[in-house]
Amino acid sequence: MKFVDECEIKVVAGNGGNGAIAFRREKFVPFGGPSGGNGGAGGDVILIGDGGLSTLLDLTYAHKLEAERGEHGQGKDCFGKAGEDLIVRVPIGTRAIDLATNEPVGEVLEHGQKLVVARGGAGGRGNMNFATPFDRAPRRAEPGMPGEQRKLRLELVVLADVGLLGFPNVGKSTLIRSVSRARPKVADYPFTTLHPHLGIVSVGGMHDGTSFAMADIPGLIPGASDGAGLGIRFLKHLERTRVLVHLITLDPDPERDPFADYKALRKELESFDPGLAQRPEIVAVSKCDLPDVQEAFPKLRTKFRRKGIELRQLSAATGEGCKDLVEELAGMVQRLRAGLPPEPDDTPRAAARTKKKPRA
Repeated sequence: MKFVDECEIKVVAGNGGNGAIAFRREKFVPFGGPSGGNGGAGGDVILIGDGGLSTLLDLTYAHKLEAERGEHGQGKDCFGKAGEDLIVRVPIGTRAIDLATNEPVGEVLEHGQKLVVARGGAGGRGNMNFATPFDRAPRRAEPGMPGEQRKLRLELVVLADVGLLGFPNVGKSTLIRSVSRARPKVADYPFTTLHPHLGIVSVGGMHDGTSFAMADIPGLIPGASDGAGLGIRFLKHLERTRVLVHLITLDPDPERDPFADYKALRKELESFDPGLAQRPEIVAVSKCDLPDVQEAFPKLRTKFRRKGIELRQLSAATGEGCKDLVEELAGMVQRLRAGLPPEPDDTPRAAARTKKKPRA
């Protein structure tokens, strides 16, 4: 199925029905009072979270979503029927933004959660509501109120506890395949992954019974925070993650350096959202089954330690380091779910903030 994480739609709530002007006309009742009923309320347009959906594809073809209008009031004290609400099912993690004001309308973060994006108009009152001792035969009624109309931009932001990020072709898709049942495409060329993949990781050992969601974010490149390589559309999927895993590795390009890649990724995070750069993180060297990566790892570990970063090594192909990584992530996610602060070693420490104590 094609993955669509953004679309624009127009939502139109139902108008309220008009109130009626009517009088009782019965035998032997020459001066029947007013009997005009109220109009029915218009239906709302409601978004509801559906855990079985993973794309906004269906809504890209529905340019206008309109709820039912309320029926008009009638004589004999008959009220108009309220219009039916229009229920629109959306993936969990969908955010609605008003295009006119660019203000958020709300988010759908749970299965079954409802979000009213356009409210129906109220029904008008019939003339039976305006009778007074001084005016026993009022000839006035209220029209129904119009329903809300607005243009929305719907954005799907993946809900995940852990976000995998790195340059293209560093092994993110291979890692998520090895630790979960997600099956993203894996190939030896950049930008194999063109949309996020979500995998559920079940943990054994000391964290037996714990599971967390891991998102494979498409490869980022320098300038991603400005939109290079669809970077903004990719970076937004990190907004709701609790922990970030930076994957680095040796690249065939001699001008690429793993430490420089890490710094470039952090720069893009800070440019897009400074809060993302402060999330707890793990930095790991992937593809450690390759001889050249094994040979370079000791020097890389020393280089990262000088900046206060403990480097992990793993190989998704052989499974080396994957179990330890999963258990460490499970512990971090458990703490953060419980509202506890992250461990000091999990907090990013940029070189600019690493200060040496002055000698006595």
